[in-house]
Amino acid sequence: MSTQDQPLLHGSREEEATETAYDSSEKIVVVGVADADADDFGRAPPFSWKKLWLFTGPGFLMSIAFLDPGNLEGDLQAGAVAGYSLLWLLMWATAMGLLVQLLSARLGVATGRHLAELCREEYPTWAMMVLWFMAEVALIGADIQEVIGSAIAIRILSNGFVPLWAGVVITALDCFIFLFLENYGVRKLEALFAVLIGIMALSFAWMFGEAKPDGLNILLGLLVPKLSSKTIQQAVAVVGGIIMPHNVFLHSALVQSRQIDSTKKGRVQEALNYYTIESAAALAVSLVINIFVTTVFAKGFYGTEQANSVGLENAGQYLQQKYGGGLFPILYIWGIGLLAAGQSSTITGTYAGQFIMGGFLNLRLKKWVRALITRSCAIIPTMIVALVFNSSEDSLDVLNEWLNILQSVQIPFALIPLLCLVSKEQLMGTFRIGVVLKIISWFVAALVIVINGYLLVEFFISEVSGAVVSTVVSVFTVMYVAFIIYLASRMITFLPWHRPWQTKANTDTELTS
Repeated sequence: MSTQDQPLLHGSREEEATETAYDSSEKIVVVGVADADADDFGRAPPFSWKKLWLFTGPGFLMSIAFLDPGNLEGDLQAGAVAGYSLLWLLMWATAMGLLVQLLSARLGVATGRHLAELCREEYPTWAMMVLWFMAEVALIGADIQEVIGSAIAIRILSNGFVPLWAGVVITALDCFIFLFLENYGVRKLEALFAVLIGIMALSFAWMFGEAKPDGLNILLGLLVPKLSSKTIQQAVAVVGGIIMPHNVFLHSALVQSRQIDSTKKGRVQEALNYYTIESAAALAVSLVINIFVTTVFAKGFYGTEQANSVGLENAGQYLQQKYGGGLFPILYIWGIGLLAAGQSSTITGTYAGQFIMGGFLNLRLKKWVRALITRSCAIIPTMIVALVFNSSEDSLDVLNEWLNILQSVQIPFALIPLLCLVSKEQLMGTFRIGVVLKIISWFVAALVIVINGYLLVEFFISEVSGAVVSTVVSVFTVMYVAFIIYLASRMITFLPWHRPWQTKANTDTELTS
C-alpha cells in the first residue's frame, strides 16, 4: 500500500470507542468501476448513474424538514395573505437552505464526524453543554409542531372522531416503525421516506389541479421580487421556517451512511459531488411541493375575508368550502398530505435526536434506547400541549407562534459552529471552504439570523409587558447575544489529528517527525 493511501494518524482505542453515526456494518458500500487512476492523481472518478443512485438518499431525508407541518402552515399563510408575491422569496430561501445543507454534508464527508461530535471535541465543556441544550430544545420545539400537525391530519381523516391527544399517541408510535425499518438497513428507511415524499407530492399536486392557479401569476411571482409592509410577517415566516437547527446536525450525520475511503482525496470529492446533485434534486422537489401549497391558497383565499384566519387547524375546512367535494373531497386530500408531512418529519426528528444526543454526550447506547429517550422528550410536552389546546384554534395559533420563536432563537447555535468548522484548514484540509464561499455563507447566515431577530423583536414587543418580565427578558437577551459573539469570534482549538490530503508542508512534517 502506498504512503498516500495510509492515514497519517491511526485512531487510538479510546477514539475507536467513541460514538459514531453509523457502524461500519451499517454503511452502504459504493462499488467502484475501473477508476483507480483517478484516485492516484487525487481526482474524482468519472460520473456514474449507478453511483448516483447508491449515494441518493441522505438528501431526501434532509429535505423532509423543508416540508414539515410548520413549513406548510407558513406556505398556506403566505399564499392566503400575500398571494403569489412571495414565491420568489420561497425559491431563494430554499437556495439558501441548500447552501447550508451542502456545508453540513461537506463537514460530515471530509472529517468523518458529524456536527454534534465535532462540537463536543472542539468546544469547552460548558459551551458544548449549552450547544447541546439548545439543540435539544430546538428539536423538541420542532417535534411538537410536527406531531401536532400529524394529530390534526388524523382528526381530519377520522371526521373529528380521534381527538388531538389521541392523534399524538398514534403519531408517537412511528418511533417503532423507525426502529423496525432501521433493523433492515439504511436503504429501507430511505425507501419509506421516498414513499412519504411521493404521497405529499401527489396529494398537493391533486389540490393544485383542483384549484387551477394562474400560471402567469406563478411565473411572475417566482421571477419578480415584491415585498410590502402588509406581507413582511409572512416573508419572515417563509425564510425563518426553511433552516431548521436540528436538520443542520442531521445532514452531517446522514452522509456518513455510505462507505467512503477517506484516505483518498478523489473518493471524498466524488462523494461531495454526488451528494451535491442529490441534495439539489431533493430540495427542487420540496420547492415544487411548497409552491403547490402556496399557490392553492393564493388562488382560493388571497383578497378574501378568510385570508388572515387560515391556519393549519382550519385549512381543510376552508378548502372544502371553497372547492367542494369532487371525486375525492379536497379535505381528505389535504389530510393525507399533511399526515405524510407530519409522520415523515417526526421520524427524521427521532433520527436527528439520536445523532444529537449521541454526538454531544458520546453515549454508546443501543439505538432503540436512544430513540425511546428522544421520542419521550418530545412526546411528553406534546401530550400536555394537546390536552391544553385541544379545543381552541386560536390557542393553537398562539402556540405555533411561540414554537416559531423557539426555533428562531436556536438557529445561530447550529449555523455559527458549522461555518467556523468548515472554514478551518486544520480540520478540513483542502476541503475547507474558500474565501468567496466563506463570504457568501456568512452573509446568508447573517441574513437568516437578522430576519429571525426581527421576528423575535416584533414578537416580544407585542407580547412582553411589565417591568419584571421585561428585565428578565433583557438579561437573557444580553447573555444570548454574548454567547453568539463568543461562538463567532472564538478561535477553536483543534485536536491534533489530520487528514491525508492536508497541505504538503503539514504532511511532510508528520512523516519526518
